[in-house]
Amino acid sequence: MRPVLVLCALALAAAGCGTGGAPARAGRPVVVATTTQLADLARNVAGARARVIGLLAPNTDPHEYEVRPRDVKALEHATIVLRSGGDVDDWLHSAIDASGTRAPILTALDHVPGQGTDPHWWQDPRNAERAVGAIRGVLSRADPAGAAGYRANAERYEARLHSLDRAVAGCLDRVPESRRLVVTTHDAFGYYARRYGLRVVGTVIPSLSTEAQPSAGATAQLIDTIRRTRVRAVFAESSVNPKLASVIAQETGARVGTDLWGDSLGPAGSDGATYLQSIAANTDAIAQGLGVRCSL
Repeated sequence: MRPVLVLCALALAAAGCGTGGAPARAGRPVVVATTTQLADLARNVAGARARVIGLLAPNTDPHEYEVRPRDVKALEHATIVLRSGGDVDDWLHSAIDASGTRAPILTALDHVPGQGTDPHWWQDPRNAERAVGAIRGVLSRADPAGAAGYRANAERYEARLHSLDRAVAGCLDRVPESRRLVVTTHDAFGYYARRYGLRVVGTVIPSLSTEAQPSAGATAQLIDTIRRTRVRAVFAESSVNPKLASVIAQETGARVGTDLWGDSLGPAGSDGATYLQSIAANTDAIAQGLGVRCSL
């Protein structure tokens, strides 16, 4: 356990640590979520009745995140803790230990059909629907008086997710089969690709985590693959340095696609500020990169 977390946990009651995570008003549930996507889903279920605190800021790479004292403080006051699952937020364990929280922990990855060790479940909107249902359940158990409101909120949002899924499928169905080949920064779009009939032929970082480093040999092999399969576009991700992706695109003659929202949502005012916006923006970017225009 990092020393700063131990010190913070011991000092919380006396002096406080950091600036975030203050307790909510009496009787109002506090939901602490790790990733930006999970926090956004939770806010749509919670409405105004529960307070949702997201530990990760927009455009933060969750794979490389280091726990802050304010995260420990937020967890200490949590009614419910929402974890995305897998190595995206393994760092939560140390913060839980430091905070001493006994709040129930819901791991979203446990509530969706798995794809091996791939933790990027939210890239399939159907999985977001499943996560919303799980969030509604844990909120209703923690706050039975608010159960009807959580159910109504969840049902409205699930309808929007279902409509988004149909719109994405309709858009990408217009891409000819031979063009449905993409390259991304790291292996974060497997769920999306399987749902919508795309093939990820390679990634700049050949790993499910951005903590890995591409080797010269892996990069050379990716360049050969792009040339051989005639991939039309290489897509960088908003929370990862795009330099190598751009170099690979230039080397192969592929188009540099608009950055995708991979492991993080974007700041307010961006086209990836919410989960719904991020999937729509990614679809527009991918479709355009593959030679088809559609607007979600």
